[in-house]
Amino acid sequence: MYISRDRQISRRTALRGVGATLSLPFLEAMLPKTALGSTAAASSAIPKRGAWFYFGTGMNMRQFQPKDEGKNFSFSPILKPLEKYRRDMTVFSGTYLEHGGGHQGDYTFLTGVEARKGGAIQNTISCDQIAAEKIGRDTRYPSLQLCIQRGTGFGGNLRTLSWNRNGVPLASENDPHVVFNRLFKVDSPEENDARIHGFRRRGSILDVVLEDANALNRKVGKNDQEKLDEYFNSIREVEKQLERDVDWSVKPKPEVAPEVAERYSDPYSINLPAGQFVYDNYAKLMYDLITLAFQTDSTRVITYVVRQESSGGVFPEFGVSKGYHELTHHGNDPKNLEELAKVDTIYQKQWAHFLDRMKSVKEADGRSLLDHCVMGYSSGMGIGHSKDQLPTAMFGGSAMGIDHQGHLKLPDQTPLSTVWHTMLDRLGVENGGEFQDSHGVIKQVLA
Repeated sequence: MYISRDRQISRRTALRGVGATLSLPFLEAMLPKTALGSTAAASSAIPKRGAWFYFGTGMNMRQFQPKDEGKNFSFSPILKPLEKYRRDMTVFSGTYLEHGGGHQGDYTFLTGVEARKGGAIQNTISCDQIAAEKIGRDTRYPSLQLCIQRGTGFGGNLRTLSWNRNGVPLASENDPHVVFNRLFKVDSPEENDARIHGFRRRGSILDVVLEDANALNRKVGKNDQEKLDEYFNSIREVEKQLERDVDWSVKPKPEVAPEVAERYSDPYSINLPAGQFVYDNYAKLMYDLITLAFQTDSTRVITYVVRQESSGGVFPEFGVSKGYHELTHHGNDPKNLEELAKVDTIYQKQWAHFLDRMKSVKEADGRSLLDHCVMGYSSGMGIGHSKDQLPTAMFGGSAMGIDHQGHLKLPDQTPLSTVWHTMLDRLGVENGGEFQDSHGVIKQVLA
């Protein structure tokens, strides 16, 4: 393929030969002419990414929260593995989740509303999906949902953080092998034909359903019409996704190195037989996969339930005596508290590996993938199942106008949504002066 040096090439440019297609990485030639020779202009032309992570059942805040403030703060024992990323992170003290605490925080984490009232569950759109509507339109997957367990967990401990505009939870995937194949596996001709046939069949079913629904709408009362409106919205969402699937079915998936593909060649999830699953291996597979998804621009929005609320959270190789939830009911027992901190530190070591990977990928402007991605993590509770003193931190985004402050003490009971508000602002997603229960962005971290 000949590419002129005088014109910008598309991010989706691919090399085609007989029976083969190869996607290209982001190149300088894909930058607008006005961006060439200008670091600032080049940075603004590179896609912005956002990711939200959930560590269920809080952390040992006594060993998480730093003692002093500012960019030169002293790292706490749990955060010690992240010390080399001092300039790429801000730890926030004082965050508060109004409808969190207990084990309710997973439902409200990214929506900010009281989703669970007695036996009823009624949620609204999560902030990641607001971002996906704005910055996910040009990627194969507007967003990805990941978790240690597959599905939604609706009605129990959630396995997703993502909710669409109708308040419907979006299912997560937990097997890196499955996610890798979705992102990078090239279908055989037979698989491609079957998929196209499936698109046509789905399309014809939707046409019939929509026709029947419209006919029914003329025969029912106002309350039922409102219910049908919700139904129509769901139909329209499926139609939009079908259109996206059809459009993307003819576009090549990114190609990855054979040695990378080999790592994801077999299923590897928590559902493996006892003794075959090692969490450290799993965590690295998942974090490396997130890096790949962003690097190849397969998506720009990701959520990941790293540790589910209430259930699980520890593994045999951690060397602790109890499950994570049981350890959080520590009763001020020094052993329980130390084991809790030990588990939290292990998770931060894995997070450090993730930052290493994100930092190692260089973009066309010479800066790292981490610089072009803003990420945040927290939990639905602090220590002692509280609504406040949440383990909250933001990472990356320096090319997006984030000026990290190390450890920043916010006023007590600052809504957690304020952090998400700030992330959306840096992603270019406008929400005005208020968002959920946030009354504005955190100006101290804006460059």
